[in-house]
Amino acid sequence: MEFDAFSQGVEPGGLRNRSEIGILICYILDNIDEPFLKDDLVEIIQDNGFANYFETANSLSELIRNGNIRWTDEAGTLLELTPNGRLISTQLHTALSLSLRQKAVAAAARLQQVRRIEHENPVTISKAEGGGYQVTLRITDGIRDLMALTFFVPDISEANAVKRNFHKNPERLYSIMLAAVIGEKSMIQTALEELKA
Repeated sequence: MEFDAFSQGVEPGGLRNRSEIGILICYILDNIDEPFLKDDLVEIIQDNGFANYFETANSLSELIRNGNIRWTDEAGTLLELTPNGRLISTQLHTALSLSLRQKAVAAAARLQQVRRIEHENPVTISKAEGGGYQVTLRITDGIRDLMALTFFVPDISEANAVKRNFHKNPERLYSIMLAAVIGEKSMIQTALEELKA
């Protein structure tokens, strides 16, 4: 295929053809097989150097306009593949290299896992009276809070660092806190050793 797309920000092995970018978008949505945030889809493609940001946005708009992808919500944030889009994915995916397809689907799955963790374990950051910030970490089972913890940090960069680190492994914090409050020293020691690893 000829190169007809901007290549700024595209890694070696990435896509420089508009048709291939559209195929990749359909392929990702077909293999994730659930509604996907538009911004997340663009982020995956751009951050991994699969295609140029503007070309990705244009391909996405064209796929929506042609009825290959549709919005699943009124706000216009969640995308899903239509039967026509699924046909593009199944019939044309071999135009993309196997390694590119695998990397793209793996990146999408990782980002979905991150979003799921963030949704199930919300963090609230609010300004504290007199300066600083209150950070509230919540761990849920999807229905109810299993744990909520609020503490003070002096600035917003520290509050955001707490949020990022918490979302890396909320279960570990839950295990440590539970072990501490029930007095299980061996559980605390095991959890602390895992932190060092």
